[in-house]
Amino acid sequence: MNEETVTTEQIEEMIAEILTSSKYRDLSIPHATLLDLFRQELPNHKRTKELKQAVKTKLHRIIAPYLGDPDYNQAAIDLDNAAKNGEQAFYSFCHEMLASHASTRERLPIMEHFYEQIFNQTGMPATILDLACGLNPFSLPWMHLPPSSSYYAFDLHQPRVSLINRFLKHMQRPELAVCSDILVDPPQVGADVAFFFKEAHRFEQRQRGSNRSFWLSLPVKTLVVSLPSISLSGRHDKISQHQRLVVDAIGNFDWPMTEIRIGSELIFIINKAV
Repeated sequence: MNEETVTTEQIEEMIAEILTSSKYRDLSIPHATLLDLFRQELPNHKRTKELKQAVKTKLHRIIAPYLGDPDYNQAAIDLDNAAKNGEQAFYSFCHEMLASHASTRERLPIMEHFYEQIFNQTGMPATILDLACGLNPFSLPWMHLPPSSSYYAFDLHQPRVSLINRFLKHMQRPELAVCSDILVDPPQVGADVAFFFKEAHRFEQRQRGSNRSFWLSLPVKTLVVSLPSISLSGRHDKISQHQRLVVDAIGNFDWPMTEIRIGSELIFIINKAV
């Protein structure tokens, strides 16, 4: 099969089949994500079966972190109850949400220090974009942002986005969480700072070289990229590999960069405003 023999209708049928499968039907994956994956894989596969399997394999890598997520309906009930029961209960709910996922759980012991170190470098931002945010919005109470600041969150998973907006409302902040595949449709909200935490290496797995064009497209002054210094198993050092990823993505752009290490994360603070 090649590009000339695959019709739009065939691709749409395969997309519909994947999106309505038992594995993915409750995740509300954007149609644009599947379409992008099919367009990437189409030149590499001659048969429909092989093409669909390649797309499903790539989709699993993208979506796998969501498959062990909390029950978002129950989390919404717990959130509302916590908000009624005072500040300590609200903080406890946020802590539980952050503890439910590995990428945010390891930050919990150093949460205050984590954002203090970042904002010491960037200044206190008036507008933040939290890109591929995951559960990170539930760390807002530890960021100590002024009420006048704007906090946008972007994530691929609609149930998660709905809970985040509910949470933002309880925080007396505008409901600025958006369900979007940011690689396909990069946010165009101007901002002082964009967080891109523990995602750049996954972007490279999805589409080699995509970080460079994605970072360039963002209308932000400072991009804060975090990457793990070790593998999830704790067995493999990732420092050199991830430093190289960031250097390659910046390339010949005149973007000064500062690297700091906080806990098990490498933090690259990239100044795009020069």
